[in-house]
Order: sequence, then structure tokens, then C-alpha cells
Amino acid sequence: MGRKNMNILVTGAKGMVGTALVANLKNIKEKKNRTRPDIVIGDIYEYDIDSTPEELEEYCRKADFVFNLAGVNRPKDQEEFMNGNFGFASTLLDTLKKYNNRAPVMLSSSIQATLIGRYGTSDYGKSKLAGEELFFDYGKENGVKVAVYRFPNLMGHSRPNYNSAVSTFCHAVANDLPFTVNDRSTELELLYIDDLVEGMYDLLEGKEKHCEYDGLCPAEKADGRYCYVPVTHKVTLGEIVDLLEQFRQQPETLMMPKMPEGSFAKKLYSLYLTYLPAEKFKYGLKMNCDDRGSFTELVHTADCGQVSINISRPGITKGQHWHNSKWELFIVVAGHGLIQERNIHTGEKVEFEVSGDKIEAVHMIPGWTHNIINLSDTENLVTVMTCNEIFNPDRPDTFSEPV
Repeated sequence: MGRKNMNILVTGAKGMVGTALVANLKNIKEKKNRTRPDIVIGDIYEYDIDSTPEELEEYCRKADFVFNLAGVNRPKDQEEFMNGNFGFASTLLDTLKKYNNRAPVMLSSSIQATLIGRYGTSDYGKSKLAGEELFFDYGKENGVKVAVYRFPNLMGHSRPNYNSAVSTFCHAVANDLPFTVNDRSTELELLYIDDLVEGMYDLLEGKEKHCEYDGLCPAEKADGRYCYVPVTHKVTLGEIVDLLEQFRQQPETLMMPKMPEGSFAKKLYSLYLTYLPAEKFKYGLKMNCDDRGSFTELVHTADCGQVSINISRPGITKGQHWHNSKWELFIVVAGHGLIQERNIHTGEKVEFEVSGDKIEAVHMIPGWTHNIINLSDTENLVTVMTCNEIFNPDRPDTFSEPV
């Protein structure tokens, strides 16, 4: 779309997708997000069920781009599907036509519009399919760019016990509520809300991905009729609830599950946290205290050991031990101390004066006995300690020996 200053209309602005999209469009408009310099936004028009017909008229007159996210998910009767999903779409397009507004239009449809398999008799799917055809016809007749997305199951913060199993499970686990999984092997294809928003940025930049459908699966095709967001995750209900159980236990186990960049687990953990009640925002940690100070484990990881915090009182020496394979990093963040190390084989010695005024990381090398001394007479010495393995009392790999 180049660098044109765009007025953007978002219908269904208070739904799950609308809320996230509007918030992120505002980030771009206000230059809080500078990752998409080619998107320059003027006004953002938020239209939802409580908006007035007059507002729709004004927005359709001024908009340079339209995201149509409005729709009905859980009607009181089946007719509402057609009224809500098809009826409003008609009104929107008629109003754009009235003002001869050829702004590109995006339509949020659903994979259910394929009317394949378990979606075969879905009234919701039929209403979505009718909406798609309406938009395609509108685009053809008026020379307007139309981008139709058949979204799979969406994964973002939404009302639990409504139309997202993932939200329902997240809410239940975060709030210690009962829930039922009918079949752990049921597989869902999930599109995370942040990935959807990135896909909408691509659309605004004219970089959207096009496809045709091979059954329920999008097959990328440069001139395909449909658009799609390629980053989705296929996971079973069992995998979802098992991950959620790990997340629930994290404050007790301290174990952070593996969450590689782009992984489903990383996205699910972020979503899970949004369902925590305020009283769970904070949790206590076990401080191991004695007359020398304290030692507190903060985080365990599946493959990178643990992070702890060590507090030494004035004049105290801690450590005086060595390891065969375990290594540590000592990072003094407050106070004034001295780290000493000695190679137990050669007798070579090194020492490092450390201070919270100049934060540095010091390696504790395998085969070198080491200590840390608080040089202050008045202040505690506070040290962040990381090591490559979680402490195992059965195989501690820790052998006392003064430096």
C-alpha cells in the first residue's frame, strides 16, 4: 500500500480479533511499533454492535482500508447466523458503494465455510460461505481488492466457555476450576492472535499470502482466490492440557517448560498468563536462610540449569567448593565482594573484585575450587547465580575445599 496515510475501519472492533487488531494498529499509528515503517495510519474507526448507522456511514465514506471482523458465533437461533454474518456484510458493502469508496476490504471468514466433513451441514459455515461469495462478487463488480481469510480455530484472550476450547482450558487451569476433555486425541489447527495481526500488517503492505483450498488445507498459490496466514499449529487437546498443567505447577516446581521461539508452547504460556486471577500474579519462593545470609532458587529450566539469588551478610565467605562438570556464573548486582578461584590440579589462583556498581559475570570453572567474600562491613552482597544443571541432592557434583 506504499506510504499513504490510511484511515482504517475495523468492524467487530470489540471482538477478540478486533480488540487485538485495533490495539496494535494504534501502536503503529503512534510509532510505538516501528517494525512496519511502510504502514502509515491516519484515523482508526472502531465499529461494533453498539455503534450507530450514522457512524457506519461516516466510516464508510472516509475509510481507505476495511477489516470486516463482524459476525455472529453463538446466536439464539440459526437464522441469526445469516442475519449477522451475511446481513451486516451486505449493509457494509452497500454503504461503501453508496460513497463510491473502492477501499480494499478484508473479510474474516472461517474454515467452516468449506462445508466439508464435520462442517458439512453447519449453518454458521453456510452463512460464512454466503458472505465470501458476496465479497468476491462485490470485488469483481466494483474493481475492489477483496481479501478473504478462512481462519481456523483462533487462539487469543476471549471469553471462556464460549467458542474457544483453548480459552476455556486456560481459564479453568489458571483458576483451579474443573474442566472436561472428551477426547485427548482430538486435533485442532490453531492460529495465534499475534500471528494473525502480523498477517494483517502483511495485507496492509500488499504482502499477503494467497492460496486455494485442498479440502480443509490451504495450498499456497500466488493468484489464489483466498488469503491465509501461514503460521498455524496443529496440536491435540491432550497436548494442550498437559502443557497447561506444567504451567500451573511452575510456581511450585520453578520449572519453565521449553518454549523455543515461534513454538506453540511459547504462545500458549503467554495466553495462559492472561487468565490468571490477580492473587496469582505473585507467588512466594523458598528462601534458604542461615546466619550467613540466604540462597533462593528462582527459575529452573529443562535444558539450561537454574537461576538463583544469593545474599551474603557483611564479612561472610560462601562457596569453598569445586565441581567436576558443573559450571556457574556469579553476577554481583549489589554490594562489594571478592571472588577467588584455585585450580585443584595445578594450584593456579585468580581473583576478581566485583561490585554492583559495575555489573560483570564471572565463570566458576569446573575443577577450580571457588568462593565469594563480602568485603563490606555494613552492606549485604547480592549475587545472581546461574548454573548449567538443576541441583540434584543424589549427585550434587559439589566437593568442599577452601580456596
